[in-house]
Amino acid sequence: MAKQRIISADATDPIDESSALSLRPTALAGYIGQSKLVEKLRIALGAAKQRGEAMEHVLLHGPPGLGKTTLAHVIANEMGSSLTVSSGPAITKGADLVGTLTKLQAHDVLFIDEIHRMPVAVEEYVYSAMEDFKIDFVVDSGMHAKTITLPLKPFTLIGATTRAGLLSGPMRSRFGITHHLDFYTHDDTLAILRRSAGLLGVESPGDEPLGVIAARSRGTPRVANRLLRRVRDFAAMRRDGRFDRDTVAEALKLEGIDELGLDEIDRLYLGAIGKVYRGGPVGLEAIAATLSEDAGTLEDMVEPYLLQIGFLARTRRGRQLTQKAVQHLGLTDISIDESEPLFD
Repeated sequence: MAKQRIISADATDPIDESSALSLRPTALAGYIGQSKLVEKLRIALGAAKQRGEAMEHVLLHGPPGLGKTTLAHVIANEMGSSLTVSSGPAITKGADLVGTLTKLQAHDVLFIDEIHRMPVAVEEYVYSAMEDFKIDFVVDSGMHAKTITLPLKPFTLIGATTRAGLLSGPMRSRFGITHHLDFYTHDDTLAILRRSAGLLGVESPGDEPLGVIAARSRGTPRVANRLLRRVRDFAAMRRDGRFDRDTVAEALKLEGIDELGLDEIDRLYLGAIGKVYRGGPVGLEAIAATLSEDAGTLEDMVEPYLLQIGFLARTRRGRQLTQKAVQHLGLTDISIDESEPLFD
């Protein structure tokens, strides 16, 4: 299972990230989906610019690939300021953060991805920086210790996390705008694909083939754009540039992605529960051992989409397939008791 997943919502390599960057909108007017969040940001940005202040700090949480980084770029562009990008694991000590913050100019935006992985010792520097735009740090030790205060220019911190529950309470309370990003609807994903197709130079593909890609994209723009690029390449090399429904179906079949957006790893996971454990319930550790995979990887990368489409239930006794999943897999000899209480 260690192979790279095309259907993964995570950025897979620098080339993939570079391609995604070229398709990102630069203004709120061009941002598709997340309508409630866009309206919140439009109001906050307008008020901040009217008062000549930095915008409120923003916390974005939700699954990867839904546009958290894109929104950080959009906010910086709307404010007419610079964007500095970092990540929680990269900031290992207070000095790293101090160096970054002191370089920010007025109204600049600092984006910290996976902010929940920032060390607790570093978080303490962030509190005063966010609230009072200053950093207090101690130099020397013992009787020679003294506190130095460094003033900062007003800035906006945008934090992104896939696990909001791991963020400490004091940190979470310092964000003025907090929003959970939802998976995109089919119509929004289709609109994104139309825009991306134009930027990639795909000539008039039409809504039918793009709709097939949208249906298999797991409601995730990053996945949709990645599939679009794969189909474009397939059409150019195998179909003389013809981009139609049959081309899309054949290209995605080659990638092992079915009509529901399930790939080989998803089918192995479902098959293990269905064929080895008769549909469940079964513990996650047992499934992981059966597949020779890490339990955390299954929980973070495989289960969310299966839960979203109603193929998997988490019960008090473990993971269990739903009747919908059993029918999809064609396991006619398995009977599922769906009266088991759910805990997720």
